[in-house]
Order: sequence, then structure tokens, then C-alpha cells
Amino acid sequence: MADVVDLRRYGDGFRADPHPVYAALRREGPVHRVLLPPPDAYETWLVVGHQEARAALGDPRLAKDPEKLGGGFEADPIGKHLLFADPPDHTRLRHLVSKAFTPRRVEALRPRIQDITDGLLDRMLPAGRADLVESLSYPLPMAVICELLGVPEEHRAKFRAISTDAVAPATGADGLKAAAAFTEYLTELVEDKRCAGPGDDLLSRLVHPAAGDEDRLTQRELVGMSFLLLLAGHETTVNLITGAVHALLTHPGQLALLRADMSLLDGAVEETLRFEGPVETATFRFAAEPLELGGVRVERGEQVMIGLTAANRDPARHADPHRFDIRRRSTGHLAFGHGIHFCLGAPLARAEARIAIGSLLRRAPGLALDGPPGEWLPGVLVRGLRSLPVRW
Repeated sequence: MADVVDLRRYGDGFRADPHPVYAALRREGPVHRVLLPPPDAYETWLVVGHQEARAALGDPRLAKDPEKLGGGFEADPIGKHLLFADPPDHTRLRHLVSKAFTPRRVEALRPRIQDITDGLLDRMLPAGRADLVESLSYPLPMAVICELLGVPEEHRAKFRAISTDAVAPATGADGLKAAAAFTEYLTELVEDKRCAGPGDDLLSRLVHPAAGDEDRLTQRELVGMSFLLLLAGHETTVNLITGAVHALLTHPGQLALLRADMSLLDGAVEETLRFEGPVETATFRFAAEPLELGGVRVERGEQVMIGLTAANRDPARHADPHRFDIRRRSTGHLAFGHGIHFCLGAPLARAEARIAIGSLLRRAPGLALDGPPGEWLPGVLVRGLRSLPVRW
């Protein structure tokens, strides 16, 4: 058995800045047995090398559906969705929703994304200062994904109250409570869509397939897919927008470059994804059979977590990886994953980030930090700040 690296020993410093720890691990090898910090606090294999992470993300021997491993492995209590499915179930589920997130569909959404952004900035800018998360980073992707899925506006405050605990719970109990609340809420939402009849939103189309389409989602699949699309459709984009603005404001030379040449905006978004992406580790996988990964043996049933943040700062893939450089060619980063589980909403997240950041910089030429940022979210799943005070 490999030595276990206890990540709890790094305390709050790991939560605030895990990069030195990942760099130290990477120097010792690409894969390690670790004990995760709270609220997770369990042992797992952790991949920190880029080459090994990319290979693991595309390895079919690393299963996502724990049910296929037999007794002792529980499925997601919320319901069946893409993050806990393998082919052929994954292929079928992804096909049913993928058309809503194609680059062409996202391009058609750009005017609406711009309208929402402009409205938020109209309310935010007269005050002269604000918490960016509260005023822009959170409400923009929330409004977009809720409109796309057909979540009533009056439900959004309730949804927000439980969303953060679902992806970054302070304790395991908080996570279970949020999962139960989500299941109850989404079950009611699906039933409302069923009673209302066919509509133009994505969730209505999933509940009421077109005539002649025999492939229908089960109730459990509808709840699970609604959970994934709502949560993943906004939470990661919140952290991408906030992370990009934070990176730019703490690297004034890069901000000046971007202000002088806004054609670098796409580069700024991609570099943020590499430098401080919104997903720290991919959701866990299980070894469906014994395998070797990065020189270590992983036994059947053992859990593997793939460090996207760690891989994206691997100097074997990106030169001088701890330098934030919006002119860098950041191609090859793993912020959205790789393989069949590559993030379905990547085109939408990129579009929202580009519109939000570009609009903010154009309309707030004096944008600056207005005090220290809030805490980093707990856990190792998402990477984001709870708040970011700014002024202009």
C-alpha cells in the first residue's frame, strides 16, 4: 500500500492556495494516495500530472457509475445523470441534451446574455462599489441557465439557498441536507412541467419528448439531469467570471494589456481556465478493473480523483505555469475535462464569461479591488471565492 499524504495537515492554507502542495506532490510523482481535507476527509488516489490526468479522463477502465461495481457502492441519491453514467447510458443521456449547448445554439443566446449583463451592470455601476459575486458573477449565469431550462423566476432565490451547499458543503451533513432539498425541489419542478404540458424550454422538452421520439427519460433520470444542468450550468460559470476578474485585478500588467487590446479577451478567459479554473478536481471515478496509473497500481473498486487544477499547472505541459499570462497559448488545458465527459456547457460558459468580463471592463474603466476577497469555497471539487469586493 502506498504512503498516504494527509492533506489535512496543510490546514486553511491548502484551501486558500493548493498550488504549492500540488507542485510538491507532482515533483514526487504524478499519482498519490491522499486523505482529503474536510468536508470530504476520505482516502482516494489523486492524479496531479497533466499527461496522466488527460489519460485518466479518457480511460474507460475508470468508471463513473458506481452501481456497475456491485455491492457497497451507492449511486447518486439525487438521480441518474451524466457525471455518474458510463456508455451506453452516458451516450444516450448526453444525446438527449447536447443539442441545447452546441456552439450554434449558444451563439443564438448571445444577445440575451448581453441584455442580462447590461441590466445587471445598470443596477450595479451607479453605486460605485459592489461585491462582484453578488451583483454580476452569480445572477448572470443563474438567469441564463434558468431561462434555458424553464425555471420560474420566483423559484431562483430558493434554488440559490441550497446550491452552494450542494457543490461546496462546509460539512458532510450540509451536503446530504442540500442533496435532499434539491431532490425535493426538482421532483416538484419536473411534476409542474409534466402538468403544464409541452413548452419551449429544455426541461419541458425532456419531460414531453417530440412525437415519434420513443427515448424518454425516467423520473429518476429527469431529476438527476435537472440537477446537473442547473447546478453545473451556473456554479462553474460564477467561479470562472469571478476568477478571471480577480486574476486580472491582482495582475495589473495583464489587465493593462487587455484594456489596450480587447482582442485578448478570449486569451484572458482561456488563461483563467488554466491558471485558476472553476473546477479543482473532476468528480470521482472508480477502477472497474485493476490498472496501472502513473506508475502506481490501482485496485478494482478504488476511487480516483483527477486534479484539473493541479494538471493545468504542470510545467511539463505549460512553461512557467504559475505565471498568469493572457497572451499564452493555453490550448490543452483540462479545465473542462477531456474525453466523453468533456463539459457539455463549455461553449455557454465561455460565452457568458467573455460577455460579462468584456462589458464590465468597458463600462468600469477604473475597476479595482475594494478590500480583500472573501473565503475560498471549501472542499476540492470547485475552486472559487465567496465574494469579491470591487470599486470603480
